[in-house]
Amino acid sequence: MTNIILCGGSGTRLWPISRTLMPKQFVKLFEDQSLFQLTVERNSKNCNSQYIVSNAEQYFLALEQLEELDKTNNKYLLEPVGRNTAPAIALACLDLPYDEIVLVTPSDHLIKDEGEYAKVLAQAKELANEDNLVTFGITPQFAETGFGYIEAKDLDVKAFHEKPNKETAEEYLKAGNYYWNSGMFCFKAGVFLDELKTYSPKIYETSKTAYENAKSEGIVRITHEDMSNIPEDSIDYAVMEKSTKVKVIPSDIAWSDLGSFDALFEELPKDKDNNTQNPNHISIDSKNNLIYGNERKIATVDIEDTIIVDTGDALLISKKGSSQKVKQVVAQVRETTQLHNIHLTGHRPWGTYTVLEEQEGYKVKRIEVKPGKRLSLQKHYHRNEHWIVVSGTATVTVADETRYVRPNESTYIKMGELHRLENEGKIPVVLIEAQVGEYTGEDDIVRIDDDFKRS
Repeated sequence: MTNIILCGGSGTRLWPISRTLMPKQFVKLFEDQSLFQLTVERNSKNCNSQYIVSNAEQYFLALEQLEELDKTNNKYLLEPVGRNTAPAIALACLDLPYDEIVLVTPSDHLIKDEGEYAKVLAQAKELANEDNLVTFGITPQFAETGFGYIEAKDLDVKAFHEKPNKETAEEYLKAGNYYWNSGMFCFKAGVFLDELKTYSPKIYETSKTAYENAKSEGIVRITHEDMSNIPEDSIDYAVMEKSTKVKVIPSDIAWSDLGSFDALFEELPKDKDNNTQNPNHISIDSKNNLIYGNERKIATVDIEDTIIVDTGDALLISKKGSSQKVKQVVAQVRETTQLHNIHLTGHRPWGTYTVLEEQEGYKVKRIEVKPGKRLSLQKHYHRNEHWIVVSGTATVTVADETRYVRPNESTYIKMGELHRLENEGKIPVVLIEAQVGEYTGEDDIVRIDDDFKRS
């Protein structure tokens, strides 16, 4: 069985922790592990391999976190633009044998009852072997209005229902045969494609064309034009609500999609006053609060039922119970800043950079390059750069000259000059970069040659 892990989405409901270039599934929220890593570890007990579907930026995050887990039996498919779950799953299934059973899961869900989870997976695999399309219905714990529901009769699906209002959700809960739609599925790759061809032929044909045209050098890379030609649709609308082969397995597995800070609060460890544990928190008569922050001290006095999230470049304060409105905050943030997109620390396939200070006309960064990695051969049109090496030995190419730059040594790159930074050593290279110019945005970069095939 292959675990197809869908890594799309930017997790805007957990902003400012989650950003486009570091979405919630890759943030290490639970004992220095990410939701993505927990997903891989949980499903690798039942699956032989992982098939990661993501965009190019998330691919490098997934690659790094899989290396940390020492997971090597992985395949990757990169989407240049998201077209929802039906095309993502179809493209992955096209790359697998017809009879391969796949377990399709999001990358950002939490499942705590792994014993019960193993039982429902075994049941799902059995049904999938009989050419059924299996979905997992989460046994509802309360009248939730934020999820879609699956109406069932035994293991048969009677209907899929959109997110209900409070009154309808309470009726579903009382009825006892309605389940939260988990977004997890199990079926043979070929059976799913047959059903997709029957009920959503345009998605099938355009996905097939995109896959056949894809560049594949160990990684399936779909072209932007082909991906854009695929109609955008979810697996529920495209197949599951139309097929006659759909089964649902009631699943009481301590599941959460962590779709809000209120949901996150329920899963994090608490102190004696029911505040989330945080060594940077000073609490004076404060109770029932979510406190998140890794840098500055956060002091609260007589605060209750509040969400406080500090990420260095953004501070969110919300009443508990209102955190679904964070999406409205993100909509306003997008209008004037890039704070929805990236943290102060940006992760790249070669390492990381952290913005230490930024003002009009200059930006100062701390750059760390992993051993054996190098940045692209590149140039900038709007800035000059000064590099001061703090530790390690950097191999620096500027124009036609390559030289070593050691700790406490520096180099200067003029605007428009081709340059490259490389770490040929065995320890990380750390340097301070001072950018000076009329524009210091991350998009002022022209890549001439890149080991990671970025444009």
